Amino acid sequence: MKDIVRIDSNQRMSRAVACNGFVFVGGQTASDATQDIKGQTAQVLQKIDGFLEKAGLDKTRIVSAQIWLADIQADFAKMNEVWDAWVPQGHTPARATVESRLALPELLIEITVIAAG
Repeated sequence: MKDIVRIDSNQRMSRAVACNGFVFVGGQTASDATQDIKGQTAQVLQKIDGFLEKAGLDKTRIVSAQIWLADIQADFAKMNEVWDAWVPQGHTPARATVESRLALPELLIEITVIAAG
């Protein structure tokens, strides 16, 4: 049986989990929810970079991403501007983006990714 490594865990969840050569980064939201969609997206992507680094990987290893936007009509294009500048050319993951009511009304985006080791 392979080891399961939990990163930044608490009673409710782990921020990331590594197992069988994959790293699963749980849903990340902005720490400063007063920022607009571009600012919140940048914060979330920075958090993802940090968790991947803790697991010994980087964003070139992301194979799947799921993105939830509070208002897909208003924020999809602006979020994609930040995403497109962040994701390395030639390393784009499979991705889904949907609209969803998030945990707090001031949150505009949540992203989760899976990376391969």
